[in-house]
Amino acid sequence: MTAPAVALTGRRHLSAGEIEMVVSAHERFLSGKPGGRRANLRFIDLTGVDLSGRDLSDADLSSSILDGAKLAGCKLERANLFGSDLRKADLRRANLRRADLRGCCLRGADLTEADLTQADFRIGQIAVPHPSKGLSSLVHHARPGQLDHAVFTGASLDGSQFNEASMFAVDLTDCSLRGAKLSRANLKEACLEGAILDGADVGGANLENANLTDAILTGVDLGTARISGANLSGSMAAPSAAAIARAEDVFSMAEANQAWCRGQPGRPAKLDGEDLRPLDQRLRGFRLSAMSARGACFVGMDLSGVHLQGANLEGADLRGVVLAGADLRGAKLAGANLTKADLREAVLGPLPLGADRSAPGSLEHARLRYALATGADLSGAVLDGADLRGCDFTGANMRGVSLRDTDPTVAIGLPG
Repeated sequence: MTAPAVALTGRRHLSAGEIEMVVSAHERFLSGKPGGRRANLRFIDLTGVDLSGRDLSDADLSSSILDGAKLAGCKLERANLFGSDLRKADLRRANLRRADLRGCCLRGADLTEADLTQADFRIGQIAVPHPSKGLSSLVHHARPGQLDHAVFTGASLDGSQFNEASMFAVDLTDCSLRGAKLSRANLKEACLEGAILDGADVGGANLENANLTDAILTGVDLGTARISGANLSGSMAAPSAAAIARAEDVFSMAEANQAWCRGQPGRPAKLDGEDLRPLDQRLRGFRLSAMSARGACFVGMDLSGVHLQGANLEGADLRGVVLAGADLRGAKLAGANLTKADLREAVLGPLPLGADRSAPGSLEHARLRYALATGADLSGAVLDGADLRGCDFTGANMRGVSLRDTDPTVAIGLPG
């Protein structure tokens, strides 16, 4: 059962001109310009308002009605949306980091690719104006966050608090929920396919008939959750005891690879099919050129600044991996899963092999869903057949890239 809705009535209406004055003054306030003033939009009826792309960081919109509002790309970082009604609102790619959403209603809202890191969806005491006396006589109701049927596909929800929230049939496909608090939340029939739930708290949560296919459940205790009918096929738990026991041997092979790269005794590592997660951050900045790690598991690892020129990572699981600033020239990543990977400033261009010869970076049929490739160098790379849904290529060097059999319109920063 979903929580009953509490109607928000008695709200004040503002004209389009008044709303523009308030928002413009707030943006001047944020930039330190004269005439700036923090927005106070409490207890306002903003049904259907269009504030797409505007900056309302730190604004107060508590207990207001934003039913069907257009807020795509809106900056609402640390905004106070306590007890607000945002049902069916368009919040695609909005910034709601550390926003106060306690007692908020987001039923049917679209939050695709939104950033809700450390947002708060816990129970809130909602003030409801008296039907005839209005705001002069308020009645308070306890209301949990209401997110039934909301769409969060590809969103970032790390560290967010959903304790006791109503999330019936919510779509959390490919979301990052690291360390999220979901205790006693109602996630019945929710879609968590491919979601990254490292360290999430699901104690007492209702996950009946939920879809957790290919979800990452490292450090997640399902012991007290209700999981009757849940689909856990392909889900990934913590590294096995065997993988942990092999960690030092695997690290020794990586060290030998690094020595070889430096002209010292050693050789390229052969790590095909290995689970490298027990190494955590130990490979940051390593020189691993020509390494072979086909089908290996790197999920959630920090490989920032690593050197992987000419490495073979075909079919590797690189979901949520940090490859910021990595050198991947000429690397083979065909069929690899890079969903939610951090590729900022990474270099995936051609690797010189001699006079007039080079090897391009290969990402054929790779999965780059919701990856962050801003400022990356993909010049000459082959992305034929790759899944680019939600991948952000803003500011990336795409000169000479091959995009056959791909749909560039589903990515960010690519011409259609």
